[in-house]
Parts: sequence; structure tokens; C-alpha cells
Amino acid sequence: MKKTIFPLITVYIVSHNYGRYLSEAVESVFRQSFDNWELIIINDGSSDNTDEIIGLYKDHPKVEVYDTEGIGLPAVNNLAIKKSKGKYIIRLDADDIFEENILLVLSTYMHNHEDAALVFPDYYLMDDNGIVFSQEKNQAPHSEDHLMDSPPNGACSLIKKDVLVELGGYREDLGAQDGLDIWLKMKDKYMTGKVSLPLFFYRRHGKNLTEQPLKIFNARRQIKKTTIQSSVKEIQPVLAIIPCRKNYDFVPDLWAAEIGGKSLLEMDIESCLSSTLISKVIVACDNLGAKKIVDKFNSDKVIFCEREERDTLRSSNIVNTLKKIINRFDPNYNGLSVLRYVQSPFVTTETIDEAISTILVSDSESSCAVKELTNRIYKKTSFGLTPLSSDPDTLISTDEIYMDSSVSVAFKNSNIKKGTLKGARIAGFVVSSAESFFISSKHDLMIAQEIFNLKEK
Repeated sequence: MKKTIFPLITVYIVSHNYGRYLSEAVESVFRQSFDNWELIIINDGSSDNTDEIIGLYKDHPKVEVYDTEGIGLPAVNNLAIKKSKGKYIIRLDADDIFEENILLVLSTYMHNHEDAALVFPDYYLMDDNGIVFSQEKNQAPHSEDHLMDSPPNGACSLIKKDVLVELGGYREDLGAQDGLDIWLKMKDKYMTGKVSLPLFFYRRHGKNLTEQPLKIFNARRQIKKTTIQSSVKEIQPVLAIIPCRKNYDFVPDLWAAEIGGKSLLEMDIESCLSSTLISKVIVACDNLGAKKIVDKFNSDKVIFCEREERDTLRSSNIVNTLKKIINRFDPNYNGLSVLRYVQSPFVTTETIDEAISTILVSDSESSCAVKELTNRIYKKTSFGLTPLSSDPDTLISTDEIYMDSSVSVAFKNSNIKKGTLKGARIAGFVVSSAESFFISSKHDLMIAQEIFNLKEK
């Protein structure tokens, strides 16, 4: 029988078919320069050699072992919290490795900052064979990037156990994004910190949870929407505005072009109506033919506004149209609006909702759907090309460059009163390549039809 210990730190490792990496992870805990720890190893329904590897360490006096039946990471996290004895708790993923001083450095930070509930470090990126190829240097909370303050990932952050318990632990209905869930619960309530040292090795390979984009997108959206349920009630109305025009696109009345037997305008209205956050859907067009589509919905939630032809010119600022609409439907400029474009027919209701929730979560003035640019970006100068982003082939990576995908913008209506759409504080949220598809030519329209046909099969 093992002697009961009362460690300062509980480290836990979860393995689901990560047996090939597990020994490296476990032994990186054993090598720590700080020795006041316990290690919980959880085998979550593995069918590989995880059980055999755990057997090598189960008799160690500081190790406790548990078996679960594939219940998933958030549920396993909650089990670890329940079984832990430490004042602080930290997760090490089974395919990652601690630097030998991580527990010493992070626990020292927490000792010196008694009000802090969480601290996280920078980290190294390594490939499947353990070869380091980059260092990820993350922004400290509440320093420069206030809009998207977040820890690098859910693992390798040292957190006070009593805070995790108070917050109710991890949501088990998502299956992903446990780090974002805890962060949004914590960031405005507790002090958090960051150590600017790389203190663990993150293994990048095809099986990583963070490389399952659809699962991550959906979980992120659900977490944000849940977080803003109370605050959105205080910022009303929430309008969806769909501007259309008769001329000046590659075909007249582009809004009337059909995909799968429905007009682009009809598809967009349906997506907006499906949102539980939107109060009214406003269609603004200089062709009364668009009103016939609005009338088909027979809903007082969908309203047609006639748009002046001069406001549809390519050189005209869209703010002119928006101001007339918001003056009518939100004269006090208290609410939010989502600007939608019929040229992006594959944007989902979930993305529209995320545009709204991102503003409220980040306390920004606007939010826009973006795509991350992973290649190096340059600008031309008198000295030749000057890089605007970090070289992906160099050791240290600090810059993230994004491109507006032009598919969904949400903004505080008070911006329009100031004569600006996005304001000074802009938050971005990443959308999938499919949703970023934008129709700007007859060829694009043909491709959109083919994409729709493939989705229907």
C-alpha cells in the first residue's frame, strides 16, 4: 500500500492510444528539479500498448493510475481534479514533454503572485520524432493583445485546484476546447500570468487534438455563445443587415442568382433567421424585386428597406446605408449588427452567431471572420522586400497574420454614429476555407453550384 502524500502540485497525464510517446512524458516528470509533486496517469480506453507502458511506473510511490472507458478529455480532466491532492494542478499531454524546470518556475511564480489563479509558459514545437523546429512565444495576458488574451493551449498551465473546483471544472458536452472554456470563465474574475520561457515541448503530429479543425471550430463557437447569453440581452437590438443592389456586380441582381433552386438572398435570410441571437433581418436593396423574396418568409422578423441607387455605387461607403437602417431600427445606437453578404453562401448560422459572441467575449467594437496566413508576408521598400511576419522556418515564432475573409462582420451600432464601421478595437475569429468562399465572378458562381451539389450528395 502506498503512503499518502500531500504534494504541492498534481501533474496528470491522459493517454488514449498514445503509448508510443507515454514513457517520454512520464519520465520528463520524474526528471523535474522540483520534487513536491504527485503524478496521476489515466488510460482513457486505449487499445494500443498504453496499459503496458503504465505498468512500468504504477508502483512508483508518487504515481497513481486510473482507467476510464474512452470518456474523452474534458471528463478525464474532471476526474483528475477530483482525485488530485495538490494545491496546484497541471496537465501534461501524453505526447508532450516537460522541460526539467517547469514545475519549479511555475510554482515559484504562483508563490510570488498569490492572487494569480493560473500561469502558463512559452513552449517549443517538435515533430513526431522529437526534433525541435520552432519556439512559440505567446503574448502575456492583459499586455498588448487584450482582445484575444488566451493561454497557448489547455495543457501545461499551472492552475489553482480550488479555482477549478469553484468554476465547476470542465464542460463535458463539447469534446474539445477545454482550455478556452476555463479561460473564458477565469479571465475577468482572476489574475493570470505568463512566464516568458519555453518550458515544455509540444509535439506536432497528425493526431493532435488541435489539428481537428471542425471539432475545434464547433466547440469554440458553442463556448462563446454560452458565455454571452446574459450579456447579449443587455445589448439590443441585434440586427442582421443584408445589403443588395441591382447593378455594379459582375451580373445584374446578383442576389437573385440561384444555387440549388434558391436565390442567394433567400439562402442568406434563412441562415440569419435560424439564429437565436438576431432580433431582425433587414434586407436593403434598390430593386423592389428583392422585396418579393422577403415577403415569401411572411415574418415580421424579416423587413425590406428600399435602398437609394446612389448608395449602391462601388465608390459609396457602406456606412451610408447602415446609418439609415440603424437610425430607423436602433435610434439610440445601443445594439449590435451583423453585416452579411449574399456572395458568401456557405456561411452558417453558427458563424453568424460567433461574429456576435466574439464582440461580447472580447469587449471589442467589431469582429470579423478571418483566415490565418501561414506563409511569410513581405512589403516592398526601397531596400527590397521587408518581412511583415516571422519566418516559419526559423526557431522563434511570434507573429500571426490574418486576412479578412469578407464573409461576416459584426459591429456595435454606436460605431456608425461615429462614421466608422469597425471602430478601433477589432477582434477576429477564424472560419473554415469552405465558409470563406466568396463569389466575385461568373466562374465563382459555377464553382459555388458545384460545391452545393457535392454537399447535397
